[in-house]
Amino acid sequence: MIDSNNPIPLHVQISNALVKQIKAGMYKDKIPSERELIEAYTVSRTTVRQAIAKLVNDGILKKVHGKGTFINEGKPIQEWLSNLNSLTETIKNMGMAPSSKLLAAEQIDVKDHSIDILNMDLYMIERLRYADGEPLAIEKHYYPLSVGLKLSSYDLETETIFDLLENEMGITLAEAEQIISTEDADARVAGLLGIPKGASVLTVERIIADELGNPLEFYRGYYRPDKYVFRVKSKRNGLRS
Repeated sequence: MIDSNNPIPLHVQISNALVKQIKAGMYKDKIPSERELIEAYTVSRTTVRQAIAKLVNDGILKKVHGKGTFINEGKPIQEWLSNLNSLTETIKNMGMAPSSKLLAAEQIDVKDHSIDILNMDLYMIERLRYADGEPLAIEKHYYPLSVGLKLSSYDLETETIFDLLENEMGITLAEAEQIISTEDADARVAGLLGIPKGASVLTVERIIADELGNPLEFYRGYYRPDKYVFRVKSKRNGLRS
């Protein structure tokens, strides 16, 4: 149940509770009505609507006019490009359980990897990422050697890299620039993701900078397009003359 003394906003507590109930199989295809939720949690209609809106925005629920709010079965994980979130955070926002398998953690020769963006010696961390036990993505993180060596001292199969950088190492992740494209999976990528060789994968290249604009991380990810989508909301600036 929700706790009015908890610093977590009431609508977030309700949305978290709904996610747990959905995962537990309490609802077959739709959640209770707004009125039923208001009575169950003893909160205002506004709070209930905020909770539902959060789960709709996260892709967990969908509203059907005149029929109710339904569970999005098999909906791909959705990442909003306006937010700089880790993959762990994005998976959790969808009400799923993230996990990782460490594939490599080593110093690399920049010339051999055609990565000279950071213009320094680099340390590469590669992980296979899962959502509810299913292969989702391969992530390669490239850091300045000093940062990578510190990260390698932690359990990278259980820890979240963003959390380590921010909370353990005091590094601010301020902004990112990324390019999203597609390519055909080679034999290694296909084998790790559980897809046919030559199948299309989403590829992401990203540079994260600190608050001073200094590049901190170069990232390359390979995502299953049947399990992951990127979303962006745009606004038109100005009016036509």
